[in-house]
Amino acid sequence: MNSNDLDGRRAVVAGGSKGTGLATARRLRDAGARVVTIARTPPERADPLFVRADLSSPEGAAAAAAAVAGLVGVPDILVHVVGGSSAPAGGYAVLDDDLWARELALNLFPAVRLDRALVPAMAARGSGAVVHVTSVQRRMPLHDSTLAYAAAKSALATYSKGLANEVAPAGVRVNAVAPGFIRTDGAEHLLARRMSEGGITRQAALDELMRVLGGIPLGRPAEPEEVAEVIAFLASDRASAITGAEHVVDGGTIRTL
Repeated sequence: MNSNDLDGRRAVVAGGSKGTGLATARRLRDAGARVVTIARTPPERADPLFVRADLSSPEGAAAAAAAVAGLVGVPDILVHVVGGSSAPAGGYAVLDDDLWARELALNLFPAVRLDRALVPAMAARGSGAVVHVTSVQRRMPLHDSTLAYAAAKSALATYSKGLANEVAPAGVRVNAVAPGFIRTDGAEHLLARRMSEGGITRQAALDELMRVLGGIPLGRPAEPEEVAEVIAFLASDRASAITGAEHVVDGGTIRTL
């Protein structure tokens, strides 16, 4: 992508203060876009286009949408990276209603609510690109600790496909990106925990995690910047005929068609 491919575009990255979201915001800026980031945690550097909001609540999503309208008007690009899991290990039996509600509130509803607030104006204008970040776990759920997360991401993928079909005639493209194991701060914290619990090296902890995922033929996790590159492509005019698709970035973890 040329550095000016997104010159003048207005972009919103929900969950843009760290990890893949931060990498995505940087990549879009490098391509010339004016980027609003939304997150609960402020970025390390002050950013006049940062919106602090908890998108897992209806009030937070509404406030964020209003702030976006005030900062940039109708966005050209909307990227949803918000997600994660805080469920304990123990399988389905430990997932009570509150845990299920929290996983859905974090991994599905932020995109649904923010889209509902921002996409109609994009459709009325006749153009726009939306990218939802799902997960390979929607196709290969890990039952021990992230089953609710996987189910929520599966719901997000289904919602993304339906939205794509609805708004494509209005000129708005909707796609999804499904990462596998990404080397983020969260992943590093997980590795550190396994090192402490098992008295093992970082490499042993990494190998163990990759085995749990069924192995990564590429032999390593993806970098946040590699996922951001796919997102930036889907947001650009080079992907002008792509909508309703899900692009997997997992180093070959999913081996089936």
